[in-house]
Amino acid sequence: MTLLHDLPSEILFQILLGVPPPSVLAIQQVCRKFNDLAQPLLWRSHCRTQFSYWRPEHKIATKLAQKASRVDWKDLFRTRHLADRAISDELEEILSSQTGRIERSEKILAHDYDAKDTLLRNFHINDDCEDVLARRYELEVCNYYSDAVLGGLHRAMAIEEWTRIRDGQPVSLERALVAFDLFVLRDREGDFDEVAARLDHIAKAVQLEDPQCSEAAPRHKAKLIAGYLQRNGITGVADENQYHNLRNNFISRALQSCDHESLPLISVIIFCAVSTRLGVEAEPCGFPFHVYAIVKPPVGHDLDGRPVDDTLEHQWSYMDPFNSDREVYRSDLEAQLKDMGVPAADHNMLLSASSVADMVRRTSRNIIESIQTNSHVTSIGSVDPEPDSAFYGALWALLILPEPHSGLFQRARFLPYILEYLERQYVFDVRLIERILLPIFEGTPHWQQLHDAVRVMRLGDSIPKQIKSRNAEIASSVRFKVGQIFRHKRYTYQAVITGWDVECAQSEDWMFQMGVDRLSKGRHQSFYHVLVEDKSVRYVAEENIDSTSGPVGTNLMSLAGRHFKRWDNASKTFVSNIRDEYPND
Repeated sequence: MTLLHDLPSEILFQILLGVPPPSVLAIQQVCRKFNDLAQPLLWRSHCRTQFSYWRPEHKIATKLAQKASRVDWKDLFRTRHLADRAISDELEEILSSQTGRIERSEKILAHDYDAKDTLLRNFHINDDCEDVLARRYELEVCNYYSDAVLGGLHRAMAIEEWTRIRDGQPVSLERALVAFDLFVLRDREGDFDEVAARLDHIAKAVQLEDPQCSEAAPRHKAKLIAGYLQRNGITGVADENQYHNLRNNFISRALQSCDHESLPLISVIIFCAVSTRLGVEAEPCGFPFHVYAIVKPPVGHDLDGRPVDDTLEHQWSYMDPFNSDREVYRSDLEAQLKDMGVPAADHNMLLSASSVADMVRRTSRNIIESIQTNSHVTSIGSVDPEPDSAFYGALWALLILPEPHSGLFQRARFLPYILEYLERQYVFDVRLIERILLPIFEGTPHWQQLHDAVRVMRLGDSIPKQIKSRNAEIASSVRFKVGQIFRHKRYTYQAVITGWDVECAQSEDWMFQMGVDRLSKGRHQSFYHVLVEDKSVRYVAEENIDSTSGPVGTNLMSLAGRHFKRWDNASKTFVSNIRDEYPND
């Protein structure tokens, strides 16, 4: 009979590849032959299969390109494994208590992109998990708090790119625009590296289609690239009625979706990114109401590859990859500007390359216009990208990279929206407010507004919730429980109860403004904190509650994970995830 340790090392190595890494450590401690196997190769394989996302400091691509023996892969795996456990522990604490969630989220975010694998693993779970709704953000299986922390991680990465642009550091066009995608990314593919990989693939496909491409002159190469994009439908919008569809503003959506539709700006950014990979200098030109690509010749040559005198003015080529693979002549563009009434003195500026910051601002305006054009679309669960997240990203971009000559007063008009989103949806962005926005508004009254808002949020997060138990007297006066759904008798919206007071606990001013004493039972009736299907939080008198057994709307279900573990179909209620505050509900 052949014993395990008698097997060839190659077979033992393959066996170890299928063993969970923690078990490998135990096996290697009790069997010398297993311990003597090619450990660098083994642990490199585990690093590659167990973890897909790495913080930049690891320089993982460089390490993977080296000989396995030159990297301590076992130590690197141990580092990631310990980080994974620490992140999981913090996430469990976030799920188990309402207190200290901001601080725990910041501990997770300190792991940077090393946290993404763990968060994605918790994002996707089974329906039979006890806290399935706390782990769900929408009807698809996912983890509300993993989603929330992952969103914070993505937004921090995006904002970091824009602050680098603001500070004069080099940032590529594609990274500056992919930053918008990170605000709506969630668990989808489409981060910096993933978009770069898709653009690399397109560049290689262009080369494969025409093996002579690498030797072609810039003008011909630009036409090859635009032609490939046109033939493969990677640019433009087929249906004019869909021009302002929100998804057309995001480069990852344009690259991933079946129809690849995009606005002219995104079509041009894709063209420029592929051109750069194939050795062509191409930049966007911010023409009024459209965006063209400028193709520039290399030093010492013209666009057709002929040697030229460097002292002479070089001619640029213009391309419109959104519409065609043909070259656009400058004279035609100048004629269009003239027809628009643009002074001749401004033509050169409008036909020159736009800065990366200009393209970020223009994308922000496009996103806001798309949201306003489609303002009738309100369904949270079915809209992708999610409009609130997209709008939030556009606001951040305009705060960090404001319009030229706009002062702090103009930028401050975005702050009420930012603070509303912070309190309602993006509570884990508190640190971003402190790190990015407070310095911008230092020395102004707006600084105090931001500082106070952040202080209140941190204070509220750190204080344990007051326990509200139900005794016999309370049970008789507070009819409804946390987790029950209802419709408002007057306004008909659907909502779920997230808390209650025995009688109205708001200020006299609030009660006067809301007409509480005009209610048939006045202020001396139970009032309920509720989460409404439109994402708002309201305070409702018991007499206005019309209890219902469902069905639960998609919008409401998508918001439930913040307060509830799961939906109990038997009782037609949500099971509370805030028992530290309402232990009997």
